[in-house]
Amino acid sequence: MMVVFPPAASPMTEAARRPSFDTAVSTAGTLDVPGLQALAGPAVSARPEAGAEAGAEESARRGPFRPEVWLNARQRHASRLAAHYFRALDSLAVVAVSLLCAGAATSGPLIHAQVSQVLPFGMGAAAILGMMRLLGRYRFSRGQKTAWHLAIVAATVLAGAATALVSGWALRGPAAQESAYLVWAGLVLITLHALHIGWSDMVGRWRAAGTLTPNIVLVGATQHAETLIREALKRRDLNVLGIFDDRLARSPRAIEGVPVLGTAADLLTHKMTPFVDRIVLTIDPRADARVRQLNAALGTLPHEVTLLVEPDGMAETQSALDRLAAAPLADVRRPVDDDRRAFNKRVQDLVLGLAALVLLAIPMAILALFIRLDSPGPIFFRQRRHGFNQEEIVVWKFRSMKAESADPTASRQVTDNDDRITRIGRFIRKTSLDELPQLLNVIAGEMSLVGPRPHAIGMKTGHVESARLVADYAHRHRIKPGMTGWAAVNGSRGPLHTAADVRRRVQLDIDYIERQSLWMDLWIMAITVPVLLGDRAAIR
Repeated sequence: MMVVFPPAASPMTEAARRPSFDTAVSTAGTLDVPGLQALAGPAVSARPEAGAEAGAEESARRGPFRPEVWLNARQRHASRLAAHYFRALDSLAVVAVSLLCAGAATSGPLIHAQVSQVLPFGMGAAAILGMMRLLGRYRFSRGQKTAWHLAIVAATVLAGAATALVSGWALRGPAAQESAYLVWAGLVLITLHALHIGWSDMVGRWRAAGTLTPNIVLVGATQHAETLIREALKRRDLNVLGIFDDRLARSPRAIEGVPVLGTAADLLTHKMTPFVDRIVLTIDPRADARVRQLNAALGTLPHEVTLLVEPDGMAETQSALDRLAAAPLADVRRPVDDDRRAFNKRVQDLVLGLAALVLLAIPMAILALFIRLDSPGPIFFRQRRHGFNQEEIVVWKFRSMKAESADPTASRQVTDNDDRITRIGRFIRKTSLDELPQLLNVIAGEMSLVGPRPHAIGMKTGHVESARLVADYAHRHRIKPGMTGWAAVNGSRGPLHTAADVRRRVQLDIDYIERQSLWMDLWIMAITVPVLLGDRAAIR
């Protein structure tokens, strides 16, 4: 029988903490997981081909699923959240039409109208919006005809009109304004049809561009992989970007045109990972030890890992592929899920971020002037850091160090009385005012107001890259990084000088990711300023 299911989520097992799969890295000293975070090399550097001609051939191999335009997981996830934006705009439009019609149906100002005059419009609007959600009118499933979609929208408006009529008769009896309810229903129908024609066209263009097509990679160059790729080629609703297999000497260079890019260990830091939505294990599911080993190793990545089990007929093969290619847009019918939390968080970031940028524009301009007068060099400092799903983003800060001492890779962590820091830099670092330009990253969608602080790529703790010290380090990237965060308000801010510092920071970040909510974010933002100003021990 073939099903697709996530392997049991578990903490890093003892098997994942053993020495590296690659004995060449076994001399890495006392790292916690030297074989998990430091194993990636060039994608196919271990293959037997050599010479310029072979290299040219390798670079030309794109595979049948390779996207023409690369969109990382964050960008595709933002498109999936469009369902929530569609519903919000529908709600605003229906409420606006309802208020307009209710105002026209009353003799005086709407605020002085009787409840019985306004309530039928409100109940009708609530019925329409509730049925639109329950009937899945924001999913825009692949293959669904726009005419059929609009017909269902019309049916929900008719149900809303019936609700308004019944409510009016129950509340006002013979004085019910049937004509006003019918005019309201007609205007709502025209409005929703116009909006949903636009939504359907927008989703159709996203599908044509591949924005809503999930990207997966396979681990295991097996018969299961070949079957999945052949069916995916027929359907074209799933992109298989590449295959990873530990048996490179025996595996083919490609399966059905999809290239074998390296070993499972190579996947851990492969440059393709920010563009991958899901990792699928296509090895023999009866190899329990190997499945557990891969699940533990790949569990250090912020991606969902799925096991593909042997199919029993074409129907189950198609069912498995349906699950892998599912969720073109977020499901607004669920009460609380990751998509809804992400949508709420994005709205919070836009509203509060834009308000903060406007309110702080003059103070930021004054700070920029002080920085310019204090020392030669640019006002801003830009640094490449890890974002959502290990995407590389450019983070903006006010420059706090001498221009000639800039350290884009954070290879040397800041210490007390660091001679690289300028006079104004010492003040803005102590008060975290150097972080204010990151409001631009928040508005651009690369960061959030609250989240794990983004670390510089290649940041070192001592002489060792910080990411190599903790097995779950990459799980910090399961959510967008933030300007402030749970770790920051709990004392873990500034440089990380020891492995224990790294472990505590990662633990606090993962704790936040698992507990994140709107109210928790508001609480963290509320206590950030007093906590940071009262933190005399932190070195920044």
